[in-house]
Amino acid sequence: MKDFLQYLAEPIAMRTLWTCVVIGFVDGYVSALVVLRRSSLQIGAVSCALLPGIALGILLFGLGQWSALVGAVVAGLLVGLSSLFVARSSALHHDAALSIIHSAAFALGYMILVRLGLQQKVDDWLFGNIMSMSFADLCVAYGVGVVALLGLTIFKRPLLLWLFDARMAASLGLPTRSISYAVYALIVLALVSSLQAVGALLTLGLLVAPGGIMRLLTNRASTMFWGGGCLGAGCSVLAFFVSYPLNLHLGATIILLLGAIFCVAWLLRKKE
Repeated sequence: MKDFLQYLAEPIAMRTLWTCVVIGFVDGYVSALVVLRRSSLQIGAVSCALLPGIALGILLFGLGQWSALVGAVVAGLLVGLSSLFVARSSALHHDAALSIIHSAAFALGYMILVRLGLQQKVDDWLFGNIMSMSFADLCVAYGVGVVALLGLTIFKRPLLLWLFDARMAASLGLPTRSISYAVYALIVLALVSSLQAVGALLTLGLLVAPGGIMRLLTNRASTMFWGGGCLGAGCSVLAFFVSYPLNLHLGATIILLLGAIFCVAWLLRKKE
């Protein structure tokens, strides 16, 4: 306990704790959008596709903060949009096209990073390392959070109409295709903002579990958004205080706590 109190007095501990709050709230807030859109499996595939973007960004521009970030964003958008194009231009279902493209891209990215001698960095990008996040990483999370909150608040009504009845939204003249692309881009940005915190493989849990838990407890969309944000932030902070004394991986602890809360919410829901 004494070591933990000494750790809390260090600047890196405060930055890590604040990162938990920001990343947890942003991803928890956006998770309601993922759950209502019913695109959890698609986002899971895209999260793995971020790795090849990082690899190509480093290969072309060297190992740097923004080369990896921009590469991840571009890869997420390209994999998702290319799979949608393949599905619309053939008899192949969108999920199948996405699975094929993202797995091939993931394999290519992994091979590039290993050849570049970045094996240790691969582990951080796959499973996350919140303590290694810089002030610039926190600013990116801030930016994504501001865009998500403002966008989802300003366009709340047309967005909810599109989520629950896309045909009616189109009949009312709403640009449903543009809304779909904008929502997808926002989710990719949320994925990238939490990439270094919880990694490409674990970020799916933070982008789905809070919204899924709230969906079990309420049918109100606004409660799902704000409740998911608070739940994501709360679990992240709790994981921070639990993981250090027990010497556990912080990102994995966050996802494990969310999984436990999901089981409890499911049991409570079943008893109603």
